Amino acid sequence: MSESYGAKDIQVLEGLEAVRRRPGMYIGSTGLRGLHHLLWEIVDNAMDEAANGYADRIEVILNADNSVTVTDNGRGIPVGLHPQLKISGVEVVFSRLHAGGKFDNKNYAYSGGLHGVGASVVNALSRYLDVEVSTDGKKYSARFETISDKSGKVHPGKMTVPLSKVGNTKETGTRVTFLPDDRIFETIKFNFEYISTRLRELAFLTRGITIKLIDLRDQKRELTFNFQGGIADFVKYLNKDKTVIEENPIVINAARGDILVSVAIQYNDGYTEGIYSYVNNIPTPEGGTHETGFKSALTKAFNDYARASAVIKDKDNLSGEDFREGLTVVLSLKIKNVQFEGQTKTKLGNTEVRPAVESVVLEGLNNYLSDLNNAATATKMIEKAYAAYRVREAAKKAKKLERQKNKLEGAPLVGKLAFCTGKNSKENELFIVEGDSAGGSAKQGRDRHFQAILPLRGKPLNVEKKRLDQVMANEEFRMIITALGAGFDESFTIENLKYNKIIILSDADQDGAHIRAILLTFFFRYFKPLLSGGHVYIGKPPLYKVSRGGKSIYAYDAKQLFEASKELGTPYNVQRYKGLGEMNPEQLWDTTMNPKNRSLIRVSLEDAAEAERMVTVLMGDKTESRKEYISEHVDFNKKDDFLAPEAVNE
Repeated sequence: MSESYGAKDIQVLEGLEAVRRRPGMYIGSTGLRGLHHLLWEIVDNAMDEAANGYADRIEVILNADNSVTVTDNGRGIPVGLHPQLKISGVEVVFSRLHAGGKFDNKNYAYSGGLHGVGASVVNALSRYLDVEVSTDGKKYSARFETISDKSGKVHPGKMTVPLSKVGNTKETGTRVTFLPDDRIFETIKFNFEYISTRLRELAFLTRGITIKLIDLRDQKRELTFNFQGGIADFVKYLNKDKTVIEENPIVINAARGDILVSVAIQYNDGYTEGIYSYVNNIPTPEGGTHETGFKSALTKAFNDYARASAVIKDKDNLSGEDFREGLTVVLSLKIKNVQFEGQTKTKLGNTEVRPAVESVVLEGLNNYLSDLNNAATATKMIEKAYAAYRVREAAKKAKKLERQKNKLEGAPLVGKLAFCTGKNSKENELFIVEGDSAGGSAKQGRDRHFQAILPLRGKPLNVEKKRLDQVMANEEFRMIITALGAGFDESFTIENLKYNKIIILSDADQDGAHIRAILLTFFFRYFKPLLSGGHVYIGKPPLYKVSRGGKSIYAYDAKQLFEASKELGTPYNVQRYKGLGEMNPEQLWDTTMNPKNRSLIRVSLEDAAEAERMVTVLMGDKTESRKEYISEHVDFNKKDDFLAPEAVNE
């Protein structure tokens, strides 16, 4: 008999309790992404001061106890009493959801924080939060803590030290120090490299601002970012390891009403496009109306110029895809009343933005192309687009022919792909396995209900150095395209994906690492939604098997090997796995494929611009840049670091 359900069963979560109960609704996850989201909320508040002309210095300190301090020299959070709530502005900001100074345009003309939940969410998910405010010649401080009462109930973000004056000062600004709550997050250790990448990006987007990052933990480090060239320097940075057509980017700055548009454009001799868009300094990796307006203007301006130059006939048009080959663009907008799609702010929805951006970019490009001083560069751009057009047409014909022969999409992969029997794509997994030997073990050891196996015979092409038609002609990639069953490149539709997890399983050596890099580059260039959606994983096979008597322990690194040897005692035997093919089906299942035991690394796309640069460095033509990076950053004894992976222990 079912239990009764009445009004008494409806729970009312007061204050910040809802944030702790469902943190994913506010910060996305309780993993590394969510942890860093806390920092971005505080940094974005400081950047809003800078973007509106009230601050020019921001400092981020990673403290020894894993707390973080963010300081700006802006106006300082208001310390006076709120007229309705009768508490200080500081307490309102850090203890009340949907409270802030950004709902109208009186205090902030342009702002990334629009929902009024950022600072209060950080407070709710922290052990403690200290705030210092310098304003009107005085310095104030307050402290918030997450406390438990006698019954054990947790009360998040309570003000334990009320706001009070602590001294006089000639400075202005806000300093916030918070310690993420280790009861909420899987880890509270911030990633220096990831943070430095985002802060560098913010410094590019706000010309003239100085941002300092200081790490006071085990490895003492300090970086300072200041870029007087703004987004022009940003584009140069992204193309630093590529061969560019023109050294100086095309820069366009103009306003249409309240919409400020800034664009920097530079072509390189590569085959892929990179459009990196931002709205009020917030990255929009899923694009939106601003990117649509930019693409439309670019296509129209260059088609008109190509016809006027007699490169193409009057009735012909090259596609936007042709004009975007080898293109690197940073598109930065400042908008009032931004309409992002969702709290994660990944796609812009303002309909009025498209015509504004289209008008600004079209006018700017027409001015550039009509300047005779730019004629030689413009001709190179058009010639590159026309070459892309010819290749695309050839590839289209080849693709059509392949479809007619049932060799690309929908054809069975006899002897290659071992299908799974389950029909639920949300549960199914595809293992892309290095070598026929390992593939054979994986096919025998898997759970056939939800695990499919696709063995690779050798190293696929490095797509960073190949045209689209060459990629499509590669048999290994054709098998992957067919197995995924969701289209390819522009036609890729993630809703048609046959597998929720795509797991790269290669040997734990340099060849295996190279294969992983090649496959990840392929996914980054032609299946980017797989990465941004968290569908791509790296399997972690063990390196050692330690045995004594009838007991065995698998070790994934030297540290675990040492711990296993201590646990088993002497004498013990160590088997070093040189490759996946040395494991029998049972061992491969137990260590690497069984969801109950295995450890996977999720490959996420936290920052598309930095990922673009890293792909170029690691997989591009300039060997010196690659050697320099590997020498400085890569430790082959650590887990794969490519494209910001996030460990997922299952």
